[in-house]
Amino acid sequence: MIKDIDKTVVVFRKFKEGDVLALFPSEKEAYNGGFCESYQHVGQHSGADYTHCIKIIKPAKPSEYAALKRELEGIGYNLDVKLRYNQK
Repeated sequence: MIKDIDKTVVVFRKFKEGDVLALFPSEKEAYNGGFCESYQHVGQHSGADYTHCIKIIKPAKPSEYAALKRELEGIGYNLDVKLRYNQK
């Protein structure tokens, strides 16, 4: 496994149903430049509307996103966890 040298900003959010979403606001999604990359246990990488997700999905607590964070680090991410991210 190759670990990323640069830090990747990640914002973890939790859906009402309990699923946790990792948003990468500084990483643009390949197919739709207006979206950022995201990651979930099920479905894995996808595009997401960062602003919309922040508005409708509540922040995840460290204990809630711990498993997803471990999974991401296990595939090589060097994460910089933030509560929010200013895209400007």
